[in-house]
Amino acid sequence: MGTQDPGNMGTGVPASEQISCAKEDPQVYCPEETGGTKDVQVTDCKSPEDSRPQKETDCCNPEDSGQLMVSYEGKAMGYQVPPFGWRICLAHEFTEKRKPFQANNVSLSNMIKHIGMGLRYLQWWYRKTQVEKKTPFIDMINSVPLRQIYGCPLGGIGGGTITRGWRGQFCRWQLNPGMYQHRTVIADQFTVCLRREGQTVYQQVLSLERPSVLRSWNWGLCGYFAFYHALYPRAWTVYQLPGQNVTLTCRQITPILPHDYQDSSLPVGVFVWDVENEGDEALDVSIMFSMRNGLGGGDDAPGGLWNEPFCLERSGETVRGLLLHHPTLPNPYTMAVAARVTAATTVTHITAFDPDSTGQQVWQDLLQDGQLDSPTGQSTPTHKGVGIAGAVCVSSKLRPRGQCRLEFSLAWDMPRIMFGAKGQVHYRRYTRFFGQDGDAAPALSHYALCRYTEWEERISAWQSPVLDDRSLPAWYKSALFNELYFLADGGTVWLEVLEDSLPEELGRNMCHLRPTLRDYGRFGYLEGQEYRMYNTYDVHFYASFALIMLWPKLELSLQYDMALATLREDLTRRRYLMSGVMAPVKRRNVIPHDIGDPDDEPWLRVNAYLIHDTADWKDLNLKFVLQVYRDYYLTGDQNFLKDMWPVCLAVMESEMKFDKDHDGLIENGGYADQTYDGWVTTGPSAYCGGLWLAAVAVMVQMAALCGAQDIQDKFSSILSRGQEAYERLLWNGRYYNYDSSSRPQSRSVMSDQCAGQWFLKACGLGEGDTEVFPTQHVVRALQTIFELNVQAFAGGAMGAVNGMQPHGVPDKSSVQSDEVWVGVVYGLAATMIQEGLTWEGFQTAEGCYRTVWERLGLAFQTPEAYCQQRVFRSLAYMRPLSIWAMQLALQQQQHKKASWPKVEQGTGLRTGPMFGPKEAMANLSPE
Repeated sequence: MGTQDPGNMGTGVPASEQISCAKEDPQVYCPEETGGTKDVQVTDCKSPEDSRPQKETDCCNPEDSGQLMVSYEGKAMGYQVPPFGWRICLAHEFTEKRKPFQANNVSLSNMIKHIGMGLRYLQWWYRKTQVEKKTPFIDMINSVPLRQIYGCPLGGIGGGTITRGWRGQFCRWQLNPGMYQHRTVIADQFTVCLRREGQTVYQQVLSLERPSVLRSWNWGLCGYFAFYHALYPRAWTVYQLPGQNVTLTCRQITPILPHDYQDSSLPVGVFVWDVENEGDEALDVSIMFSMRNGLGGGDDAPGGLWNEPFCLERSGETVRGLLLHHPTLPNPYTMAVAARVTAATTVTHITAFDPDSTGQQVWQDLLQDGQLDSPTGQSTPTHKGVGIAGAVCVSSKLRPRGQCRLEFSLAWDMPRIMFGAKGQVHYRRYTRFFGQDGDAAPALSHYALCRYTEWEERISAWQSPVLDDRSLPAWYKSALFNELYFLADGGTVWLEVLEDSLPEELGRNMCHLRPTLRDYGRFGYLEGQEYRMYNTYDVHFYASFALIMLWPKLELSLQYDMALATLREDLTRRRYLMSGVMAPVKRRNVIPHDIGDPDDEPWLRVNAYLIHDTADWKDLNLKFVLQVYRDYYLTGDQNFLKDMWPVCLAVMESEMKFDKDHDGLIENGGYADQTYDGWVTTGPSAYCGGLWLAAVAVMVQMAALCGAQDIQDKFSSILSRGQEAYERLLWNGRYYNYDSSSRPQSRSVMSDQCAGQWFLKACGLGEGDTEVFPTQHVVRALQTIFELNVQAFAGGAMGAVNGMQPHGVPDKSSVQSDEVWVGVVYGLAATMIQEGLTWEGFQTAEGCYRTVWERLGLAFQTPEAYCQQRVFRSLAYMRPLSIWAMQLALQQQQHKKASWPKVEQGTGLRTGPMFGPKEAMANLSPE
């Protein structure tokens, strides 16, 4: 039924720009040939400027709704929507429109420094895109544009993800492993139909879109009477239907379940619709879920797509739906749109319709009687260039003042995948439980619809201790859980590992490598959706807290993979873009930067990153050693520690060469040789020097645990000399200098200068007998960072700038020193909490959350970086998962108050990890 102004049709304007409701009076539209229907009321809303009453800005979420709900005109609060999370009115418009960081944002002085790199990048980019016909691992020419539309992704870990925007659109797709398509598929919609006394009185697509296709459908939902609420892995959308006395609450559920290594891998999502009738008349209500087969792009063009209905009955539960078969190589898949059949519901379907037509046939079918025709048999395979869609409808009766529930699932079965090089076949983790044959979509649908209530109970048990803690601010509760989206939607893959695929010679000294990878699979997530490298290790250092606290076996699996890659070499020579020097891809006994590019063959070919030769980076080896001990400390897994000990020895031996003057402290090489890969560091530095001392201290602890007295003595000696050099060369009475160069920027205040201490404290070290950095220096440095990098930057409302000059002006000597890195800020906040500066820690982190989620509209795409004005860089990035380090710091703080752990005389070692595998997660896990 089409009621739009014809003048607005055919524009193809994206949803992000179409939020205004029609400003005409409510209309009654008489569709042609509607049979047994009467006039259907379509309630448009007036301009909010004309009619919106003045009210409190936080009326809908008294806890913490900010400015995102001021446009909401409805009174409905929805069915069992929780008080905490990220809430936004569907009519909200973000006023600040930033742009991705590009070359023209670089200052002239920095551009001159990087002109050689820029020219080499352009040559490489041209060869990659025009000759090899591949996508660059970092595309500086074609950044992903700003789209302030994203919501909670669907899908478990490693099976692919589909992001549903906060206005309801299906808009970001990662079905092919690690490769994203940012495309809103118009046919993918929920539509409501209300009938009274056998006649349809209201039928509306629950979308604010006004597209140029499917024009017979009633588009243009009024967003002022609807809101979205996200608390990952669940989300709620509440629709108050104007004039109908009906409220719809759609609850979206994905099985993201800590410490679960089965259901958490499933490529499924569930939509539960709770319909409330606030009127005195009985109603028939129908929800139709329509879905296109494919995305309408190049993958669909060859044709051969086809749909078919299915019905699966098991254990007394029946599920009906449609299978959308998408056989395009190299990664064919089947999508299932399904619904649960109950005594109170009727499930119908339409097998095929043209998503690029007016859509009149399916619209009239639903309008006629609130159901679909349910033809039998499969559709004809599509011809080249022709699209196909299908729909499933659930109908139920709704008594006066009553409530009913309609349940849908979306599942996709792509069991067998190939990465971009098309060299090897891999099987996804979920195939261990649902088979590898590509026929699991019905079973996945049935399982999801029968298990989602149990999933929700487990999610609530995990989240409730945090949500119920009145000492924690509301924004933090939203940030902690919603930032977890990246563990599933970071281009993530979770693969089965075949026994014969592991090299015998490299793994023979790691006794538990094979059992770990065999039992828990192989895990990879991207540095960022725009920075396409798996398991980028200098960044994982920050993000890994989420993995070790929630899925520790995946963290150990990743560490085993990293250890394997460390022992390998690839002597193929290539030109590095920053220096122009030819050097090997990978040298032995150094930690790789990353495990590879999904558009190539990750794990087989590592180090997709070619801006710097990271064999000479100063932080990677140290971060491995620190994470190994942290992972041991939090899991108590002694077998893991024994397996990693030789690798730690090897990488620390490689690192020794950077201490050129043998004073116990390594020196940076006069280029950007660490995770801040655009920020030059020379000589001893606060960041790398601090990581070095922390890693040496951890080696002392591991040597004692492994009974290696000579090695313990060796590293104890290095630590003693290094501590003296670090304090003498870098401490200035207020903070640690950025580095030891003669440049004026060497006295910059770096927000990340205490990273070594952060990890030591996370490992139960760094104080008392195991103190490395004088506590009073650490606290003073953190106070200085708070005063300068936080409070003197952007009014204290945007987090901590990376570098600040001592007189309170941001350091603009590099392209990264005047950025805010969200994941670094969360790590800094954790460090503050560890040192008793809890209020400062929350203040610091809050600035980032409010900037990203409330001001810039970057929900579920938290960037690596933003500047004080104009730009952001690298959307949907790994590092912000470091917010879980804040949670660990809070837990350890609570644990300290409860009991002081015993300390062995002389070594500073605890008699066991302060937290065992379950104790550490006591208030984070259903266990």
